[in-house]
Amino acid sequence: MSDAYILIVDDEPDICALVKEILEDEGYEVSATENAEQAREARRARRPDLILLDIWMPDTDGISLLKEWASNSTLDTPVIMMSGHGTVETAVEATRLGAYDFLEKPLSMAKLLVTIKNALEIAQLKQENIGLRRESGAITEPIGRSPAMQNLREQVKRIAQHDTSVLLTGESGSGKEVYARYLHQSSSRRSGPFVRVPIAGLTSSNSAAELFGAEDGEQLHFGSMEQANGGTLFLEDIIDMDLGVQARLLSALQHQSFMRVDGVAPVSVNIRIIAATSHDPARAVEDGTLREDLYYHLNVVPLEIPPLRSHRDDIPELLNYYIDQFAATEGLPYRRFTVGAQNRLRNYSWPGNIRELKNVVHRLLILGSGADIDQDEIELSLGEIRDERDRVTPAGFDLPLKEAREQYERSYLEHQLRETGGSMSKVAQRVGLERTHLYRKIRALGIDPKRVTAATD
Repeated sequence: MSDAYILIVDDEPDICALVKEILEDEGYEVSATENAEQAREARRARRPDLILLDIWMPDTDGISLLKEWASNSTLDTPVIMMSGHGTVETAVEATRLGAYDFLEKPLSMAKLLVTIKNALEIAQLKQENIGLRRESGAITEPIGRSPAMQNLREQVKRIAQHDTSVLLTGESGSGKEVYARYLHQSSSRRSGPFVRVPIAGLTSSNSAAELFGAEDGEQLHFGSMEQANGGTLFLEDIIDMDLGVQARLLSALQHQSFMRVDGVAPVSVNIRIIAATSHDPARAVEDGTLREDLYYHLNVVPLEIPPLRSHRDDIPELLNYYIDQFAATEGLPYRRFTVGAQNRLRNYSWPGNIRELKNVVHRLLILGSGADIDQDEIELSLGEIRDERDRVTPAGFDLPLKEAREQYERSYLEHQLRETGGSMSKVAQRVGLERTHLYRKIRALGIDPKRVTAATD
């Protein structure tokens, strides 16, 4: 991460000049400020990847400035404190407020460089963890040796060499995010952040602030576009974006700059946009849910991800991959699909695509027993029960109404907990229940939220 942007805040010009020169020789981009007011303006103009902050300054001391930046939320940028007159109490207070480390002056340049490198690496890992926390054992390269998958991987590698916008289309669950991450990792931006924004999960009232950030007096909220600076911004469900926000996004892409909500000055960024949708974007333009000018800007390189039923030869490899994943991450037992079971799965239509296949494997390992998974167990897992006259009954339809309803509610709420990372407030909002009612419902159904989210993470 040698191209990271570092902000120095120190009222000693000689130290500022020396540190700035050394860091620039190391390949970092550096700005130096002499007091808190200059630091505020520099941070407002551009989000730093790291801040070197002196404690004793003429206007506002570094601890007070750190407290100001950390007031309403945790620090979104690693801060390394510096002081020639620090005390143990000062160091403890700085750490409590979220500072990454505390260095004494005169600075050891070797120690400073190591501390900066470690702080940047940890910050990047935290950002990646935010994007991956729901994807236990996430696929780093699309799986499949079928001709369709091999051609698609080669196509992604070619696209990755050019810094254009990409529009991914494909059915829900077909693996669009996997290809977006693979494209990012194959590009020259691989050392930069990959920031995923699920547009459908944003409300119309906060979507602009989530994307572009917001200003409220001295308080700054850095949005997803600034967090993705130097890397890739993945906009999932682009057609669900509010039309007003679409207009702001188009302007940002055209000028590589934007205004935060209630901001006073434009912010410059250097990002690559990968947008995705499960719908027909051309039809969305006709329906008025996607701006035509934004569609043409994003559709420089269209890439269609095929449904699973069109590359069935990859199903055995996918099955083995997810068995290995769940066995490694959750300690579930290894089981083997019989030839008949694999044949049944190869001939299944997979309306939910790879996401459905992953869920089926997960369910079979949790609920099943024995070393082998046969065709009868597959029928049950796919939600089908065949009687002696070969009639199909959906799973659960043979239960009493009360038990069937409880089974559905339990599965439904466990799914919502997994999707929200265990946030009860988000689940309550998504399902339309008062939080107290939700707590009672979860207890009545015997759901352990911690267990559900632990299994997901």
